[in-house]
Parts: sequence; C-alpha cells; structure tokens
Amino acid sequence: MTIPTRLVLRALLHDPTPRYGLEIGRATGLPSGTIHPILARLELCGWVRSEWEDVDPITAGRPIRRYYAVTRKGQELGRRALAEQARRGDAGARVWRPGEMLP
Repeated sequence: MTIPTRLVLRALLHDPTPRYGLEIGRATGLPSGTIHPILARLELCGWVRSEWEDVDPITAGRPIRRYYAVTRKGQELGRRALAEQARRGDAGARVWRPGEMLP
C-alpha cells in the first residue's frame, strides 16, 4: 500500500463521517489528482462508498459534491492492513495525525 493510500485511508478511518475530496485532501495534504484515483480504487475494493449530494448547484452556489465514507469492510481490513504494515516497520507506516503534510 502506497504512502498516499495510507494517508487517505487513515483520514477516512480517523473521521468516518462522509467527506468530499477537498476535505480529504486538506486532511492529508495530498492534491486532488492523487486523492480521487485512490478513492476510486478503495471504492472498487469495497473499502469506501460514495454518493453525490442532493443539492441544487445554483442554489448552493457551487458544484455538487461527491461524498466518501469508509465501509465496515474498509474499517476492518484497512485497520488490519495499516497495523500489519506498522508491525513490519514499512516506510511511511508511522503514526499519522490529521492535517499533517506528507513528508
């Protein structure tokens, strides 16, 4: 698992409420072009689910957002995978705090 994937997964596990890509980017310090492919892969694996918000973009004054949340499967397997990598001493598996930038 790459360091950016770990950061995204940890951000989702830290706060399981649905969040949109820009919020996840702020929490991880990663750009949108990195975040969204990771979210797509995690969704294909069943670790993340997403849905478009139900708002009128004209009334909201902004584009419609797609919200992402970690699934139960993602919580269980994601925590297990991150813990295993930390136990093995994999580079980038150190403790991470939300909002911390990628080294």
